[in-house]
Amino acid sequence: MATLHPSQLLYTNADGPSSTAGPSLLKDVSSSSFPGHSSGLHPLHDVTIGASTSSTTFPVGTSTFTSPSPTGPEQCPDTTSNGENCARHNGPLAENLKIDDFVRIRTLGTGTFARVVLVRRHHPRTEEEARQVFALKILRKATVIKLKQIDHVRHERQILQDVSGHPFITNMLASFHDHDFLYILLDYVPGGELFSYLRKFRRFDEPTARFYAAEIVLVLEYLHEQQDGVAYRDLKPENLLLDGMGHVKLVDFGFAKRLGRDGAGGAVETYTLCGTPEYIAPEVIQNMGHTTAVDWWALGILIYEFLTGYPPFWHQNPLEIYRQILETPVVFAQDPSISPAAQDIVHQLCTVDRSRRLGNINGGAAKIKAHPFFESVDWAALLERRDQGPIVPPVRFTGDAQCFDIYPENDVDFEQYTQELADQYDRFFTNF
Repeated sequence: MATLHPSQLLYTNADGPSSTAGPSLLKDVSSSSFPGHSSGLHPLHDVTIGASTSSTTFPVGTSTFTSPSPTGPEQCPDTTSNGENCARHNGPLAENLKIDDFVRIRTLGTGTFARVVLVRRHHPRTEEEARQVFALKILRKATVIKLKQIDHVRHERQILQDVSGHPFITNMLASFHDHDFLYILLDYVPGGELFSYLRKFRRFDEPTARFYAAEIVLVLEYLHEQQDGVAYRDLKPENLLLDGMGHVKLVDFGFAKRLGRDGAGGAVETYTLCGTPEYIAPEVIQNMGHTTAVDWWALGILIYEFLTGYPPFWHQNPLEIYRQILETPVVFAQDPSISPAAQDIVHQLCTVDRSRRLGNINGGAAKIKAHPFFESVDWAALLERRDQGPIVPPVRFTGDAQCFDIYPENDVDFEQYTQELADQYDRFFTNF
């Protein structure tokens, strides 16, 4: 699923060395009262992904998890004359899906050109199907075109398809479209945002912070080392949902990008300026090229926020946040008391020189997993989800949405996808 609150984002359209004087900022209309966070669906996306057509395994110890084999573009059924019915599937769903196959229950979140809604099947064939619910991400074609995000939303769908099946990543089930909208059908993750629990408890104790940080390490290890260098680029509590057992699900791959490796075996750099100010790595701000190392910096910021209740760099003016990131080291206050191991891993992750940053040095994620902060973690048991998480959401029944905020059910402004737009742009959505 996508993140369920509007976020303050940093983004520029070009994906190459930029000559601009500084980043452009985009801020959504609604914001959270929590310092350092504005809240939703990312209004902008920047993804470049290569298609994958084979199943993926997640080995840890003697256990493996296998994701469904994604359906390649050549297997996508032809669209009808009205542009409907092209669907991609990662599961036992009917072919040629359309919006009338689902009944809308309520909105889970909104953004600049997308809405995520809780849905159920309109015509269930069994009692089991009648109980099933899904999260459906709905994107307005007209706004996608207006914001020049066609390739980005297509590539977001592709990367979601490629990574579906990992235990700590949202699972894409299908995608389809009609005349006005693009649709991405996902597993429903009922526990809501980890951010809401952090706000409720003010901060996490170290065992809780360690548990969720460890699950994130497993996700980043998979994206970086088993998915040909996928940089996620927007790690923050709002993009982590909790499932019914209290395990994380990473959502919203709108800024993810598959970087791959250069001819010498090193990571390919990218120059796109994107992210959320409090978590952006120094090399992104400096616009000197960045790699998957940005995710390890963001993990350090996230662990700090888990333990203290606030990020180490924050100001009402984002430009001041960027100055702090470039010029001010991460400092822990005396209260609350943070263990030396926790402080050390944050400092090693939040190292300005990425060539010395933990996770980006030789050994990759294995070096992080071997750090004393994670000494008590059974990594195989964690990946197999043998135990409940430290926070178990109060989910009362299948389809319970009490862990999500209430949103208006209707769009205030709705741009029409005219026939003129359809004639010009429908060809780009044929294989969505």
